[in-house]
Amino acid sequence: MKSFDAIVIGGGQAGPFLAARMVEKGMKVALIERKFLGGTCVNAGCMPTKTLVASARAAHVARNGAVYGVNIPGEIAIDMKVVRARAETVTMNARNGLIGWFAGMDGMTVIYGHARFEDPKTVSVNGETLTAPRIFLNVGARPVIPDLPGINDIDYLTSTSIIHLDTLPRHLAVIGGSYIGLEFAQMYRRFGAEVSVIEHGPKLASREDEDISDAIADVLRSEGIDIHTGVSDIAFARSSDGITVATDSARIDASHVLIATGRKPNTDDLGLDATGVITDKHGYITVDDSLATNVEGIWALGDCNGHGAFTHTSYNDFEIVAANLLDGGDRKVSSRILAYALYIDPPLGRVGMTEKQARASGRKIMISTRPMSRVGRANERGETKGFMKVIADAETKKILGAAILGIEGDEVIHGIIDAMNAGTTYPALQWSVPIHPTVSELIPTLLGDLKPV
Repeated sequence: MKSFDAIVIGGGQAGPFLAARMVEKGMKVALIERKFLGGTCVNAGCMPTKTLVASARAAHVARNGAVYGVNIPGEIAIDMKVVRARAETVTMNARNGLIGWFAGMDGMTVIYGHARFEDPKTVSVNGETLTAPRIFLNVGARPVIPDLPGINDIDYLTSTSIIHLDTLPRHLAVIGGSYIGLEFAQMYRRFGAEVSVIEHGPKLASREDEDISDAIADVLRSEGIDIHTGVSDIAFARSSDGITVATDSARIDASHVLIATGRKPNTDDLGLDATGVITDKHGYITVDDSLATNVEGIWALGDCNGHGAFTHTSYNDFEIVAANLLDGGDRKVSSRILAYALYIDPPLGRVGMTEKQARASGRKIMISTRPMSRVGRANERGETKGFMKVIADAETKKILGAAILGIEGDEVIHGIIDAMNAGTTYPALQWSVPIHPTVSELIPTLLGDLKPV
């Protein structure tokens, strides 16, 4: 049996950085990864997909160049092999950077293999047994495949496998109208495929307010994406030239099907029964405000704990655990103000409460909206789709939440994120003097238009 000061299971966005911090403190650490260092973000999420989004935007801009006085003769052709290779290069550069970093780190042992618990302090991997007083789980999540009629009879894609496509689908049917599905839908439409989005719920991006969801749908429809919401029945069958997707309202002749109906944590094959660690009905590991499980000496970080399936929340999990265990801190998950983005084009930047949540909270609230068509930067760029929205507490004057669907919305939202984390009241933020011409310069104006509801 090999002994360590700590064992980290999973090489995503929390575990490796925590392992590195512990090594800096002189600890002996084992990092176990069953496949690739970097987790979903580096290998099948943010980095490859946003690289693909960038290629798709380049194609879109080229096709619409005449609007800006730039005439490109002939048809805009897409070389999917080059597109795929570019995304793969970005991934490999990041992955190899991690490999090199850890290779030069004394005290770090990287083990590739499938770890399983033998007891709360012991794990087995590749026929070896390792033990440590502290074990950190950063095992991530994977796509959920729903039990739909005919699904096992077709060759479907997931968010993991679609990034390896080097040919262009004739017609891509996207099952699921949430964040992952919508990004791929617009991406492949811009590459030149016909695209249909099929969503069980009554609207796209169901977490958002209805006006945001409607605006997202308008953006996608304006680019020729076929959207079906409120679909109660879906079935698949092979056809002579692809896959037939039959719903209660439509019949779609697709060449490829992307299943984007959510993700589930990779906790079902860890041997958690041998530890007594509690999970919820979906398999997420239950943790307290410091990310500790119910079993002493075991923590869960990242997607597997159900507290925000984002790279930035996973990294913040690392920051919380490192601060508390290594720096004498007292940081809490409950102090985190959730923010995220949807990377369609234009992007959606979101922070804090939605309008629906704010109204349900019983607070006296104020709301302001502004269309992107009244933003100078948006008009200059010729990208005026979407709008800005902010919600504030009428009594405390604190900002409760905001949504910016529009050009640079994923960057502009950070001004509001920072203000909310600093506890700044919206009247104070109104006195800032932002740079012109930017989208951010409209934040004080947006705040000045807050009205009680």
